[in-house]
Amino acid sequence: MKELKPRIHENGMDYVLVGDYYVPDLKLPEERRPIGHWGRLHQSYLKQFRPMVYSDLLLSGKLHTVLADLNEQAADRLHLIIRQMAEAEGVTEAMKAENQILWVQSMNSIRSRAEEIIKAELIYC
Repeated sequence: MKELKPRIHENGMDYVLVGDYYVPDLKLPEERRPIGHWGRLHQSYLKQFRPMVYSDLLLSGKLHTVLADLNEQAADRLHLIIRQMAEAEGVTEAMKAENQILWVQSMNSIRSRAEEIIKAELIYC
C-alpha cells in the first residue's frame, strides 16, 4: 500500500491527514477585529442565500476579514447618511433644545431609513 503524506496542498488549500482521510487545514486569521452587527447580518445572508460564496470565504480563511471590513464600511456609511439626512430635513441641535420629543422622533425616523439603505446597499447584495 502507498504511504500517505501527512500534509498535502491541492486546489489552493492545505489538507492534513487524519486517520485515513485528508481534512482541510483551517486556521483563524490573526487579526482580532470585531465582526459587529452588520457583519453578522451579512454572514447570515451569505449562509442562507449564497452558500457557495460563504463556503469559499470560510475555507479560504477570508470570511472574518471580509465581515469585519464590511462592518466598518457599513458603520461609517450609516453615520454619513444620518448626518446628511438630518441636515437635509433641518434636524439640528437647536431643535433638540426646543422640542426634544420631535427631535427624537425625527432622529429615529432618519436612523431607521438609513439602516434600510445600508441593508439594501451593503448587506443583502
